[in-house]
Amino acid sequence: MVMGIVNVTPDSFFDGGLWDGSPDRAVAHGVALLEAGADMLDIGGESTRPGAFEVPVDEELSRVIPVIRALAGRTRVPLAVDTRKAAVARAAVAAGACIINDVTALGGDPAMRRVAVETGAGVVLMHMRGTPQTMNGLAVYRDVVREVGDELRAAVDAARAAGVAAEAILVDPGFGFAKEVEHNVALLRELGRLTALAPVMVGLSRKRFIGALTGRSQPAERMAGSVAAAMLAVQRGASVVRVHDVRETVDALRVLVSVAPGERQAVKC
Repeated sequence: MVMGIVNVTPDSFFDGGLWDGSPDRAVAHGVALLEAGADMLDIGGESTRPGAFEVPVDEELSRVIPVIRALAGRTRVPLAVDTRKAAVARAAVAAGACIINDVTALGGDPAMRRVAVETGAGVVLMHMRGTPQTMNGLAVYRDVVREVGDELRAAVDAARAAGVAAEAILVDPGFGFAKEVEHNVALLRELGRLTALAPVMVGLSRKRFIGALTGRSQPAERMAGSVAAAMLAVQRGASVVRVHDVRETVDALRVLVSVAPGERQAVKC
């Protein structure tokens, strides 16, 4: 499944400033991603790139809620809200989202697990250490695949203990979040080891480690590398790929599944 990214932010690393400031512009972009073949959309109002500062709740709400409400009125595809704040997640589900995509794996806001349970939303539990301000200094691992798996397992267990249904959970290894290039490569190579925890979502699109592998210093130059990484992730068991370049990813995925039938899986909301 292909999840299209709608960043309603002025400062996201690749598309910051393109779709913020006007809900109509962000909605039009979301519709264009659906027309390009996206199966679902992820709407975010706060950048979590390295070094990013937290956005006040009211500002994040004002960015994402009008966009989610408008898209929910125009499409029936699953909509996710990319947030680490319980108040934003609750409002987003009320506006029409059905997935909470939380970079803190529901652990950053004490109320987030309760919101997930009370709304019945699907959840994406992403691996990250620290915060966007501190995570780069925490990228220290002896065995990154084992340690990320252990930490995601703990997040899944905590969500289940709080009452989140097993079938509502996806996990995300958090490429680029408290990870150096070699950590990202190891996680992509051995992604299949994480699929025993829950269906896996990956966010590889345009990231810095793609640039390091390809020699492309600018995010705008990393589309080909991003599509290749997404296909490798699918071959290794990823159920959802979260991408900026929907049309190109969908085309590549169609070629892949024509050769390896059954790779594409349904995700219900």
